[in-house]
Amino acid sequence: SNPISHFDGYTNQTETKKKIITNVFKKGDKAFLSGDLMRMDSNGYLVFVDRTGDTYRWKGENVSTADVEAVIQKVTKLSDCIVFGVEVYGCEGKAGMAVIASQDFEINLVQLADNLRIQLPAYAMPVFVRITDNIEATGSYKLVKSSFIKTGYCPDATTDCIYFYDNFYTKSYIPLESKLYEDIINGKIRI
Repeated sequence: SNPISHFDGYTNQTETKKKIITNVFKKGDKAFLSGDLMRMDSNGYLVFVDRTGDTYRWKGENVSTADVEAVIQKVTKLSDCIVFGVEVYGCEGKAGMAVIASQDFEINLVQLADNLRIQLPAYAMPVFVRITDNIEATGSYKLVKSSFIKTGYCPDATTDCIYFYDNFYTKSYIPLESKLYEDIINGKIRI
């Protein structure tokens, strides 16, 4: 009858099994991975502290995905946007990647880059931007990041347009072509 000692799981049993871990503190124990950072207060209640994964580290700084998403939503006037960190060869931490849903794919990338440069610190500026027609949502209207995280910034893994922030020459987002992608993952272009 104790709600914190039992995890009922999801309707999808495979997803439920991914959330249950064993042998955490001692052999035979079990715990569930909620994706949230929680602590127990003096009364035994679990208190939400922060959502793990809603930040990433880049250029020695912690970046809040919610802060970057809010700026992008304000600039583009589009509500569906997700931000997460992606690994880049030869770089410590994760570079920012934004996925923006636009039915007509009409986003002024020059204006976006200019506004993000003004409103965000340099380390929070998304290095990659992906424009898609739809971002799937859960039953509770939370946007699903997992499929976008798996694809990352590989232009050959999607039909969506992916852009790279050219910090050296144009100070804008340029199309991430296969050759540019190869140069990034091979370390020929430093970010």
